[in-house]
Amino acid sequence: MTTTAQQRPSRATRSVPAQGARAAAQTRDYFELSQRVKDAGLMGRNVRSYMVRTVVLTLALVGAFVLLLTLGGTWWQLAVAALFGILFTQFAFLGHDAAHQQVFSSGKRNAWFSRIIGNLVVGLAIAWWNRKHNKHHANPNTIGRDGDIAGGVLVFIPEEQAERTGFMAWFAKRQGWAFFPILTLFGFVLHYEGVTALLKNDKVKHRRVEMLLVLIRVIGFPAVVLSTLGLGMGIAFLAVQMAVFGVYMGSSFAPNHKGMPLIPKGLEVDFLRRQVLTSRNIKGGLLMNWAMGGLDLQIEHHLFPRMPSANLRRAKPIVKQFCAERGITYTETDLLTSYGIIIRYLNRVGLGQADPMDCPLAAQLRGASVS
Repeated sequence: MTTTAQQRPSRATRSVPAQGARAAAQTRDYFELSQRVKDAGLMGRNVRSYMVRTVVLTLALVGAFVLLLTLGGTWWQLAVAALFGILFTQFAFLGHDAAHQQVFSSGKRNAWFSRIIGNLVVGLAIAWWNRKHNKHHANPNTIGRDGDIAGGVLVFIPEEQAERTGFMAWFAKRQGWAFFPILTLFGFVLHYEGVTALLKNDKVKHRRVEMLLVLIRVIGFPAVVLSTLGLGMGIAFLAVQMAVFGVYMGSSFAPNHKGMPLIPKGLEVDFLRRQVLTSRNIKGGLLMNWAMGGLDLQIEHHLFPRMPSANLRRAKPIVKQFCAERGITYTETDLLTSYGIIIRYLNRVGLGQADPMDCPLAAQLRGASVS
């Protein structure tokens, strides 16, 4: 007599065709979207626009140095310090694009361009940053894989809040309000982490060159400031420059993913939904696009990291329409609202009230719907 188990396939066996069909459909989704973007001619390089951008920023940086060296010991120098903070951040956006292979068709040229911009101008060890940033792009907001949500002073994952005691537990419950003040130290952390990584890791390609370039920047620039302005004014200048740099950098990157759904360990999510559902775009048009170096269009950037940032605006309606066709939530908001979301989210996490799978996105993150 045949048993029930022999008459029917097991649940695991029956799920294989469904899972295979779902995976195939999800793969087709991304390739169909990619084809639409390619047909629109948005993946081609535009070296000229990047060279114009580089020349403009370089002239502005030269102008800032002229002001530093000629204004003397006036308190207007603090405005110049803020200008340096803004320019260093804009150069960081440029180095970011080159690291993503957006500037030149040659990978080697992109690597050296980003290496010079990142290390010598910004003071950011590009080899360290690339490794960290590539992991983020591969697994945005994924617990245990995305270093941008790893525990530190701030807690981004609810489970980690329970591990904190004493002052750190008290601080975590109010950490949202401390977010922007903490960003004033973000620039120092970037310099420190980069130099430390270069010192400890012998396997970094062109490690000696990167170390030389970054040390020229992080030692040479303060030396010029202090020798020009003296100790007191020089320290005030550097404090303002670092604070503006840190806040500008942090407040440009944070709106893109903070407060968006977290993906638990072990949950497999297809590339398209993983990138779209964990990312947030910022409204504001061309001015916002310039101010955030193209990071305001984070969904498009994460879907097509090699697309030149100037083309992201043209890709947006294509991606938005495609997501609507597939029933995939496409999130965008204005800048101030995004900051409010971040602050409230961090405070909820500190209170242990945030759920990593923020319904109704849970089903979408699991890829439940198949077209």
